[in-house]
Amino acid sequence: MSRRLPPLNAVRAFEAVARHGSVTGAAREFSVTQGAVSRHVVALEQWLGAKLFTRRQRGVELTAKGAAYFRTLKGALDQIDFATRQMQMSPDENLLRLKLPPTFAIRWLVPRLAAFHALHPGMNVQITTSHDTADFDREDVDACIHSQHDAPAGPGFRRLFGEVLLPVCSPGMLAREPKLREPRGLAGQVLLCSLNRPHDWPLWLAAAGVDAIDGNGGLKFENAALAYQAAIDELGVMIAQRALVEDDLKSGRLVNPIPVSVRTSGAYYLAYPPNRPRSGRVAAFEDWIVAQAQGVREG
Repeated sequence: MSRRLPPLNAVRAFEAVARHGSVTGAAREFSVTQGAVSRHVVALEQWLGAKLFTRRQRGVELTAKGAAYFRTLKGALDQIDFATRQMQMSPDENLLRLKLPPTFAIRWLVPRLAAFHALHPGMNVQITTSHDTADFDREDVDACIHSQHDAPAGPGFRRLFGEVLLPVCSPGMLAREPKLREPRGLAGQVLLCSLNRPHDWPLWLAAAGVDAIDGNGGLKFENAALAYQAAIDELGVMIAQRALVEDDLKSGRLVNPIPVSVRTSGAYYLAYPPNRPRSGRVAAFEDWIVAQAQGVREG
């Protein structure tokens, strides 16, 4: 069956007008006259047999049908744009592009990257950080790592390690506040946590049998890396993920004053595009990071 496709120039004009909310903005984007854009939109409306915009004094407004059509077209044009950019890029088989949560990158992966580079000296690693999972159809990313509660379904995922929560503070703070060795000794202390993980303190306090302390109080930071640094600088007690403070506990920069740990339902996963052949660089990184993750304590 042949495809029933509208004129591409008319589609591009419609999408631009809808995105800008005005014919003027679309005309400026394409460096053409407003009349030319309007003619394309009218031609598309006639081709579809449907009204796409309602003309207002200060611009245009999508009709219900126009809004539905725009949502679908925008996604399709975004994918065409991404595929085109990919085709135009010079392939670099030695570049591994990773997307990671900021704290995971800073406190777990980066300290270990020298070992990966020693095994693969010809491979370059490019890291971007975000708490969002990668959209492999729209982002220039080979693999990502993220945490989530439920195990992902389908191919393209590899579990690395689970999450174990425990409180940490500086050794100097513990020396001054020996009562921190008991869960109830946290009363009156500044509790540190990440804005992205507001449930960690309440979860740990409940497991430790402490109901008189507000786990939602204290200092909250944009990401946990800042909160860990605040704990090192003696601003308070941080609710930590064991895997992300193991090196600090070994070096003595941080201590675990209360021997109560809580395993959450969350875990970290490596993900890569399931609908593409797995490249050699992704396979090499997967083998390496899975071996590294086997040394993480989960209890």
